[in-house]
Amino acid sequence: MADDELNRSFGVLKPVGHVVISFPAEQHSRRAAQELVRTGTEAEAVRYFSDREMMRLLDADLADASPLAEIGQEVNLAKFQRALAAKGYHFLIVRANDDEHAKRIAEAVKPYAAERAQYYGHFVIEELIEHAGDGPQVFESPDRGIDAPTPSDRASNPLGARRDA
Repeated sequence: MADDELNRSFGVLKPVGHVVISFPAEQHSRRAAQELVRTGTEAEAVRYFSDREMMRLLDADLADASPLAEIGQEVNLAKFQRALAAKGYHFLIVRANDDEHAKRIAEAVKPYAAERAQYYGHFVIEELIEHAGDGPQVFESPDRGIDAPTPSDRASNPLGARRDA
């Protein structure tokens, strides 16, 4: 997967047609990548980002983001993903052929401690991994944050994620 496939919307990462998956440790993400390839995803469609690489990518995007980027979910997700990267999370960005393929990708990586998997469609970014206690997805704004924190953040919620309407 080439860097130019990692599309941006108003300066912020929005890889349309891809699933962005977070893992609490490098070994989880590496094993998940191997599983995806083993089960038929092309190796070129799977891109690994270490915690530091993801922080650099997102720091640059957030610094260059247009004020128009605040309209959608991209800025919230970038901030959330950056906070995860700061905690040591590693990421896979995987090209999905369609919605069904994106769902299969998410299912394949769940056993490898995949925490979150967001599928970037043209108009909607969908969370593909549900956790007990997650509420339904709702409209997100910069003031409200994102829908659901990761399990390790549910008690203290340090990432600013909220689910109140």
